[in-house]
Parts: sequence; C-alpha cells; structure tokens
Amino acid sequence: MNMLDSRLASMLFPPPWRPPPFPANYSNSGRRGIRRSRILPPAPASGSREVDTFTEYSGYLFGLSTSEADSLTDYDISRIFAIYRKKPLVVLRRVVQVGATLGKWFAQRYLDTVADQSERMFEVRAAELREILTQLGPAYIKIAQAISSRADLIPPSYLDELSLLQDRIAPFSTQVAFNTIERELGLPIDEIFSEVSPEPVAAASLGQVYQARLRTSGQVVAVKVQRPGVQAAISLDILILHFLAGLIRRAGKFNTDLQALVDEWASSLFREMDYKKEAKNGLKFRQLYGGLQDVVVPEMYVEQTTCRVLTMEWIEGMKLSEVKDLYLVEVGVFCSFNQLLEFGFYHADPHPGNLLRTCDGKLAYLDFGMMGEFKQELRDGFIEACLHLVNQDFDALAKDFVTLGLLPPTADKDAVTKALTGVFQDAVAKGVRNISFGDLLGNLGITMYKFKFQIPSYFSLVIRSLAVLEGIAISIDPNYKVLGSTYPWIARKVLTDSSPKLKASLQALLYEDGLFRIDRLESLLTESLRARTEKTLVKKNMEDKDSRIVVKEILSFTLTEKGEFVREILLQEFAKGLDALGIATMDSISSTATARLPFAPSGSFCSMTDEDVINLRTLQRLVLLLSGIQTSERSTTGVKGSDREALLVLYQSASVQEILPLLSVILELPPDLQQQVLRLPADLTGKLATNEPSRAEKFSI
Repeated sequence: MNMLDSRLASMLFPPPWRPPPFPANYSNSGRRGIRRSRILPPAPASGSREVDTFTEYSGYLFGLSTSEADSLTDYDISRIFAIYRKKPLVVLRRVVQVGATLGKWFAQRYLDTVADQSERMFEVRAAELREILTQLGPAYIKIAQAISSRADLIPPSYLDELSLLQDRIAPFSTQVAFNTIERELGLPIDEIFSEVSPEPVAAASLGQVYQARLRTSGQVVAVKVQRPGVQAAISLDILILHFLAGLIRRAGKFNTDLQALVDEWASSLFREMDYKKEAKNGLKFRQLYGGLQDVVVPEMYVEQTTCRVLTMEWIEGMKLSEVKDLYLVEVGVFCSFNQLLEFGFYHADPHPGNLLRTCDGKLAYLDFGMMGEFKQELRDGFIEACLHLVNQDFDALAKDFVTLGLLPPTADKDAVTKALTGVFQDAVAKGVRNISFGDLLGNLGITMYKFKFQIPSYFSLVIRSLAVLEGIAISIDPNYKVLGSTYPWIARKVLTDSSPKLKASLQALLYEDGLFRIDRLESLLTESLRARTEKTLVKKNMEDKDSRIVVKEILSFTLTEKGEFVREILLQEFAKGLDALGIATMDSISSTATARLPFAPSGSFCSMTDEDVINLRTLQRLVLLLSGIQTSERSTTGVKGSDREALLVLYQSASVQEILPLLSVILELPPDLQQQVLRLPADLTGKLATNEPSRAEKFSI
C-alpha cells in the first residue's frame, strides 16, 4: 500500500519541503541541459540527519550480494528462507531489534495506564509510534497504512500520526536516486530529462518522487525511484511474520491459514516493488476505467521505466480526504463497482494518498503497484451474498459463504443460518442505505470464530479495498455507507446481467415457494434507479425525481435488450394477473345474473382460487409500479381471497387515474422503445395462450 504517489500529484509538503516545479537556476541551459552540480539538494540544516531514519536504523540489512538481491524480484518464501538461513545473526538481530523497539513502546503505554496518565500521554505515544514504524521500515509502515484510513476505528491522535506515514517519510539521498536513474535507464540523466526538481517532491516507504520534463516530448512527468535495500528489508520482515503467523495459528487453533494471508499480502507487496509491473497495471487500469466520467488515470511511460524507476504522467491535485468532496466519493464507489464486479481487476489500495481531486474536479487514481484479481465465479457469489443479505435470506447467505470459500462445505448450515440471522437481522432491518460495511464485519467476528470461518487469501484484499473506501467516505460524512451506495449497482447488474448464474439467482429471489415476490422486484427496480451510470452521474439523489421520470426510467430499462429477462418476468406476471382478472369478471357477471333468477341459490358464486387473488393483487401492484405510485403493501404471501376482495382489486386495477400516467410517458419514449411497446400486446397474448392449457387442466381436475 504505497501512499507515495499522492505526493507526486498533490505536492502537499508545506514550505520549505515543497520546491517550485522547475526553479530558474535548474532549467535547461545549452545542449548539456541539466547542470549536475546544481541538481543536488541543499545541504542539511544544522542538527538534521544526512541519512534517513530507516537506512540508519537498518542499513545492515542491505548487504545482500547482487545474485541474492536479483533472486528476490518475485515473492518466494522458500527462496527467502534459503538466503537468510545462511545469515542467522542478521535474522536474530532483526528479531531483537523489532521486539525491543515495539516492546519498549508497549511497556510505556502500560506504565501510562498504571500511572493514570494515558490521556495526557496519548498524543506523545502516537507520535512515538509513528517514529518507531518509520525506523522499522517499509513492512511495518505498510501495516500501519492499512489501518490509517479507518477514522471510525482509530483514535484521532493515532490517525493523524499514522496518516503522516502515507507521504511524510524522510527521503534518501538525491545523489543516490539520480545514480539509480542513470544506472537503470542506461543514459546520463540530462539526456533523459531537460528539467528535474532539485529534491524529491514526495518520499514514502518504497521510494521517492521527482518532478521532471522529458527531453524528447517536453511532457511533465513524475519519476519514482526505489529506495535502496527495500527488498532485503521487506524480505526479512516477511520471513519473520510468516513464522509468527504459523505459531499464532497453532497456538490459537485458528481455522484460517494465517500464513497464506501473510503470503498474499507479501505477494502484492513484492509486485508493488516491481515498477515494470506497476506500469503494466497502470496501462490496464487506464484502458478499463480511464473512460469513466470524472475518472482520471495517468499515462505510463514504459520506455523510461524499469524495475526500480517508474516514469508516469504528472497529475496535479489534492488528497480526496482533504477536499471533502462527497460527489467524488460517489464517483469512487461507481468506479470500485466496475473494478470489483464488472471486470474483476481492482485497485487494492484506494487510500487517501492514492485518490486525488484534480484541479478540474475529477477523481484521479494513482499508484498501481497493489492490484487484485476477482474471478468471475467469486464476483457472482459476492453479488448473490449482497442480494441475500439485503433481502434477509440468511439460509441462502450461509450457502453463499460456502461458495465464497468462507465456510467449509461440511459446516452446519442450519446453525450458521440461525447465527447469521442474529448477527445481521437488526442491521438489515434499518434498510440497505443504512448498512455499514464496517459494522457488518465487526458483528460477524464472533460468528466467524465460532463456526471456524476461513478467510481466503483473495478475500482480504477485496474486503480491505471496500473498508478503506468507506473509511475515506466516513471522514467526509460520518453517516456515509459504502454498501448502501454500492447496492444500486448490484441491483442493476442482477436485473441486466446475461450470466446464467445471476439469472437463476434473480429467478430464485423473485419466486419463493412458487409465489412471485413483487415486493422484491419493486425493491430491485427502485434501488437500480439510484445507480448512476457514467453518462448520468449527477449529484441529485433519486428522491429528487418526480414520478414521471421514475416511470420513464423503469420503462426505458425494461424495454431495452438488457432488460429482456425482467421484461419476460413482468409479461408472465401480467398474463397471470389478466387471466385472474378475466375469471373475476366472469364471476362478477355470473353472480349478478344468478342473483336475478328466481330461486337463486344462497351465497355468491366464486371460481377464483387464492392464487388468482394473489395474481390479481400482483397485477394491481405492477400497474402501480409502472405508474410511479408507491404502495405500502410488502407481501403477497398467505392471502385468503373472496369474490368481494377480488372485485375490489378489480376496481383498483382498472383505475384510469393509475393507467393514464403510464400511457402519457410512453409517448415520450424514443422511437425504438415505442416500437418495442407496440410488440408487447402480441407477446402478452402469447403468454395468455400459454396459460390457457394450464387453466383448463386445473378446471378439468
């Protein structure tokens, strides 16, 4: 999780850290361009360190041979073990160093508690912790950064200090950085760039950034240079953490493979240290999401990029968390939906330093070192789980957890269902727009431990991505709910996706024990209309729209090719309702005629079944839905009908006041959709004809 690239865009270091973009005395002069003697940073002020804290504290870790360093390009725990088993004293020294440093801090916190001065020393200890993590190096900084975006979980003093780890790390020597650039790119620096900032504009755990101008094109770019020795340091720390994870799992009898989680995190961290892979990720991310409205993805310059030097487009902006722009958070939610549930290629590190508000008010993504892949079957499973959670179908949710790999197939699903009901029922009862992603995870913790939930390695990055995004939003609006903002996209995808699995899920959701749950269809349609596509992304909520606009959007959706599956369901239910309406009409005529006969039998004549009454009420609610009229009835199950009720529903369904708005909106639709409307009567007739044999068979029985 590299917060570095926030600085390459925002340049948020206050004076004197922030240099002017290109000082006059460093600009290109003559053919040789940059004056190398003037490029070095100014001499350090009195009392300041010439060597950054991490290098000074752990410099002995950098002593790997060239062959050993080159073998650490990709993460391989066995290879790391093979290297450090030959260096037992280095490993022992690091264990003692980390244990003593962190142990001293925890001991001081304990003594503060004993002396009843915890509150007074709170800010002091927070600052000390930041300094300790900076000394310990990139692996520990990354762990701290993982939680630094959760304003709802971290005390403010610690949050303020840990957030400094996003982009306020002491830089290493500029001379070393420039030598690295020349060695990696194989040319003198003044032949590559016509201008370079004299000191880094940003420094983070893995490297630091300079602003430069390409000599060939004149394009202003950010040049990221990797810190010396980070691979050696991170490799050793991961080896230690891998070993500790195994001990903790055995001691705590955890079902989750903690070492696999460490390996997944370590793999992403190693990929982040390979700038060629980051450039490749950036190119793919730009191709998939760079065209979304109000989303900016910088261009990568692969010819000026190696494993340790990355050159990319310079983007000017400010941290999203500092500008308090909730609209851009919504843009981020939409983009995250596309990443996780549309293409499965997602930014696994969307923290404040990697999300900027550009000068023209757009959302810029930076730092593509930590990316994740979400497979199709897991994406479908995640969508199904969200659907079942919102609709409180906890039995199906328990099965979803098996699909997602959170539960073993042998788990007692009835017991899990009961536990999930107790955990989620109250939270979900408040409505999908009030469900907090963080709260759900917190409430689920005890149940996960009790039923031996296992956390798949892929899942940690997905959950972290969503949790971090909600953390950013909470810092702007404490009441913001990422799941509530994502669910409209989930509803829209379920209603429109051509995936056979999602179609089957929709069918199962809408038909419970053979009965059509129109309340669930109403909920899905209503929520899907809150989804803001890249063409209709606006700041106004759906509540601001009048009923005519809502009706028009529902019709526009159901009449398109993507709405074909839902349209078929609606036609089928309309056919059932009209069939029941015909029976009700015949019953009404028969009852009226029979009542006028002499010696008329007592009681009323009724051939309608309970299912007919339900279908008739469904018809009424469908008309209300397509007319933009809300109904408070939320269930059609268990209805006991009579001819009097049926006639009342008949009267309500035939209300001209309800149908007229629908007819007027049809005239406002585009010509191609109006043509689709003209084909509906024929399609509906076909459905009615299909229902006739089953009706005749029912009466013959």
